[in-house]
Amino acid sequence: MSSRGRKKSSVHQKLQQLCSVTNSTAVNKTSIIVDATRYIGELKDKVDKLSQETRTTSPASTSQTPMPMVTVETLDKGFLINVLLEKNCPGLLVSVLETFEELGLDVLEARVSCEETFKLEAIGGENEGNAEGIDAQMVKQAMMQAIRKWDENRQQED
Repeated sequence: MSSRGRKKSSVHQKLQQLCSVTNSTAVNKTSIIVDATRYIGELKDKVDKLSQETRTTSPASTSQTPMPMVTVETLDKGFLINVLLEKNCPGLLVSVLETFEELGLDVLEARVSCEETFKLEAIGGENEGNAEGIDAQMVKQAMMQAIRKWDENRQQED
């Protein structure tokens, strides 16, 4: 079989596959492609409709901040604190830093990204005598509370 024959056979097979996927009964190439285009448009409309229904049936869930991931590890003189949220959170860094201050922790080192997601990795060292008696669980709870408070304030502004 010539290369032209193989190519024609391959195109015919692909058109037959397209017919079966799109439930087309067309016989010529142009009609099959038109049916496939129409089918793709219908699928797009279904996706748009489902997306819209999802947004309207659960307004509370779309306005709430996704669950944050907060980890706290105890170091010799302080804590390694990681906070990760799946979306950008304007103003959250201020709330987190205020929590450091309330806990009596100094930020000794920090890396923060607030572009598409919120990521914070910080080492909080104990102030001179101010942070006595706090443990990793207390720091984690304080960070989670700061995120909840920030989220409530953000929702009230919206």
